[in-house]
Amino acid sequence: MNFLKKCILFCTILSSFFIFGCSKQSSEPISRTDMIIGTVCTIQIFDSKDTSILDKCFDELKNLEDLVSINKTGTELDTVNENAGNKPIKVSDDTFNIVKRGLYYSQLSNGNFDITIGPIVKLWGIGTENAKVPENILIKDTLSYVGFKNVDLNENDKTIFLKEPNMVIDLGGIAKGYAADILTDLLKEHNVSIAMINLGGNIYMLGNKPNGTDWRIGIQDPNDTKGSVGNLLVKNKSIVTSGTYQRYLEVDGKIYHHILDPKTGYPFDNDLLSVSVISDKSIDGDALSTTTFALGSKKGLEFIESLDNIDAIFITKDKKIFITDGIKNNFKITNSSYSLEE
Repeated sequence: MNFLKKCILFCTILSSFFIFGCSKQSSEPISRTDMIIGTVCTIQIFDSKDTSILDKCFDELKNLEDLVSINKTGTELDTVNENAGNKPIKVSDDTFNIVKRGLYYSQLSNGNFDITIGPIVKLWGIGTENAKVPENILIKDTLSYVGFKNVDLNENDKTIFLKEPNMVIDLGGIAKGYAADILTDLLKEHNVSIAMINLGGNIYMLGNKPNGTDWRIGIQDPNDTKGSVGNLLVKNKSIVTSGTYQRYLEVDGKIYHHILDPKTGYPFDNDLLSVSVISDKSIDGDALSTTTFALGSKKGLEFIESLDNIDAIFITKDKKIFITDGIKNNFKITNSSYSLEE
């Protein structure tokens, strides 16, 4: 099964799981699913039958794809990358704002999250048909192109300049979060108050369920993509997961997952299988899920607890689950193979 088919299957399972896991609704939502921004995207609206709202949402996703995708030629981000070491490029507000926020989290994480990791991502190619384990010397050479401090933003001119040749900005760790927030605002502008946004597993649940109760969201079992470890009650929250099971390469019996360390050029190696971040803004959850995964369970838990209005669920390789204080009354473990740790 090729990567695209796996992606569609995985995201379809996720979409079905989240909806059917929320109990029966009094009426069927209007819904649309499409392959866009590099993943399978689903939007469901529960309190409107105006399908033009869905059209507007997917038009917005297409617009963002045309701005910041690095898998398409001619995008604004593609032009920025092509001019690395050459000249600044004027960009739209959307592109500028995503990159600016990405640099904020690159700084906050001390480089564990780095939007200039593009050359390393391309080198490994995990999730594509060209995936491979690069030679160590090639990884070391390519690391010289990674460094968020070499990105220069001009707020007045709205320009982005990559100071060194061969640099590549990759917004894959933050763009879906930005998109989810844009869609949430768009839905509110059209008087939608009950909806689900699922951008390849980046979830935002708007409002309560139609019956007035919170949404019950299943948290993925990293060892079984058809199962869950527990349920989380949420409303008006984003849930974003970074996990080793999502995309990986297996060579000679060894698994290389897609969450790459910008400092070593290799996949992060710690006690975690996945981190799910719960936040008000999806862009924060998107960046923080990678940032926190890099730290491992202990330091990751301490880091998230230091942030306001951010919570997380950590699942370790030895099947332990750690959660932040803010969701202790909202999370219930349902899988006896896992233990909830204090």
